[in-house]
Amino acid sequence: MLNLKKDRYIILELIPTASTKDKGDIIQLSALKLEGLKLIDRFDYRLEEDKVSIKELLSLIDYDRDSFRYVGSSKELLDAFSSWTDDLPLLIMNNGYTEDYLSSLTNSKESIFSYLGMEFHDQIILSLIEKYHLSESNYVVDLLYEALIQEIQ
Repeated sequence: MLNLKKDRYIILELIPTASTKDKGDIIQLSALKLEGLKLIDRFDYRLEEDKVSIKELLSLIDYDRDSFRYVGSSKELLDAFSSWTDDLPLLIMNNGYTEDYLSSLTNSKESIFSYLGMEFHDQIILSLIEKYHLSESNYVVDLLYEALIQEIQ
């Protein structure tokens, strides 16, 4: 396990159009690069809206448009993310699809929830908000970061 008080690592949130990468695209990936609990850098990318095949999903990402960098494909997004990660370990939500979408990356991957004493379930974000008394946010990655801070300090 990582030492979250001093190691360098990345936490992330990935929003896909389907449960497997063979059937869908990544429409948003937000990630935080950390050294211990100190924020080093932020990665916020989205698929260009006209490339999103399921238009109903656009409402999920209809916030802070100017805060994101837009790309034309999931491959372009993943290539940018791969370069940005510096091969650091990834703490992911083990939700059944994140690891599949990131399978081309050689970074080690672990469930972030093992560091929070929780197991993934369908209402995990609500459980996270309740356990750590967090304010709701469009950025799940920020909620994960705030929970880690509370858990590790």
